[in-house]
Amino acid sequence: MSSVPQAKQELYEAITLAFEKIVSDYSTIPDEYVRVKGVEGNIKGTEISVSDTLAYLIGWGRLVLKWYDRMTSGKAVDFPETGYKWSDLGKLAQDIHSQYQEWEYDDLLSAFKKTTNDILTLVESLSEQELYGANWYEKYTLGRMIQFNTSSPMKNMRTKVRKFKRVNYIS
Repeated sequence: MSSVPQAKQELYEAITLAFEKIVSDYSTIPDEYVRVKGVEGNIKGTEISVSDTLAYLIGWGRLVLKWYDRMTSGKAVDFPETGYKWSDLGKLAQDIHSQYQEWEYDDLLSAFKKTTNDILTLVESLSEQELYGANWYEKYTLGRMIQFNTSSPMKNMRTKVRKFKRVNYIS
């Protein structure tokens, strides 16, 4: 399998594998560390908590689902989100973190699992042609847009969470 999925089955497997790996790491974080800042943030020089990383992944997963729902119902889609440009992703990340600030860690994990499952269900429901047969947003196929906002950030966050675990001697 190439590093960038080029087909429906590869996309499904990439999301599933990245999800399983990061959930395995999330499950080992002791309660007293879930809100401790120390994970590299999305804005240079900032630190976020493990809970914030979960919020980020939930937020982007839900954006993917929102884009798809709006696009398929003929409504306009504000990419990446209403009120944000692609150059505002750090600010968008901070706003996503704040939306989930009060959530319990177990609830964040449950929401992450549900969001990922919803995305996998969407991928399963689509044909190879729908996912990779045509550009969906600018020069990107729907499959590529899904991958950009699910398995890629999961891998990225996992690297950051694992570093946080090492620094804090969490095995």
